[in-house]
Amino acid sequence: MSLFSSISNSLTDLFGPLGPLLVLGGIGLVLIVATLPFMLRRPEDPFDKLKPNKAAAPRRVTKAATPDALRRGGNIKADKLERFAHFLEPQDKEQMSAARQKMMRAGYRSKNSVRIFHAWQFVLGIGALLIGCIYTYTMNQIIPVEMKNMVMWTILPAAAGYYLPAYWVARRLQTRQQQIVEGFPDALDMMLVCVEAGQSLDQSISRVAKEIGGAYPALAEEFDIVAQETRAGKERVVVLRDMSDRVGLSDITSFVTTMIQSASFGTSIADALRVYSAEMRDKRVMRAEEKANTLPTKLTLGTMMFTVPPLLVILIGPSLYGIATSF
Repeated sequence: MSLFSSISNSLTDLFGPLGPLLVLGGIGLVLIVATLPFMLRRPEDPFDKLKPNKAAAPRRVTKAATPDALRRGGNIKADKLERFAHFLEPQDKEQMSAARQKMMRAGYRSKNSVRIFHAWQFVLGIGALLIGCIYTYTMNQIIPVEMKNMVMWTILPAAAGYYLPAYWVARRLQTRQQQIVEGFPDALDMMLVCVEAGQSLDQSISRVAKEIGGAYPALAEEFDIVAQETRAGKERVVVLRDMSDRVGLSDITSFVTTMIQSASFGTSIADALRVYSAEMRDKRVMRAEEKANTLPTKLTLGTMMFTVPPLLVILIGPSLYGIATSF
């Protein structure tokens, strides 16, 4: 114990009251920097040895090869985090699938969206931790800081920086799903009009995607993906189920189930759309009524805080003033 006490006293004499903490933080930072190359080192793929060596081949740029070169350059630019994939992505397939599905539902459809998300978490967490340490050290030079405040000012910014990307994705997912729910009844009405006018379901989906893009871009994007995948030759049932998985809303799932059953049993798509669009309009009215019914409860606290005290002052104030002046 005397050895640790002497070391602590010497560090305090050299660097001030935060000397032991600064030394421990510096040692931890050095260990992190020394460990990162081993953690981020990507193991060599044995199949890479079977690939032909194209490094010695001369590079010839032709007009015909320009689009391929642009695509290769775009892939290289998009996969800058490929070497850190085993560090920035969950190794479990189920966790990776859930993370990719969540990013897709939030509107981030790129291949490396999960890597970028975890990279932002790492960068913001470490950056906020460094800012907190610098702020704590600066404040301690001006006024001595207690250990509790020191830990709070150091750890809380790091936690906030780490969870900020998760909050951003969750907020974007909620906003996007709310936009889809609000615009879905109008899209169904427009789809019903297109089907009754003689267009097929695929043509009506493509038409609706073009028309509602200005008001509901998230829903228009989903319909546009459905239309493009159908044109590419993918089965309609698979495309609709993929849309249901991407959005993750019960209304879209019910719509997909209705369309699949209508196509399977040979019933009229127009009749199915008419019934389902009427149900969606009723649900939208019910949601609006539910929000309207919750307003009085939400306004109760504000009414009590900003209405009752002035009213008491107006009613009781003159009487209290008269009693006070009478003595």
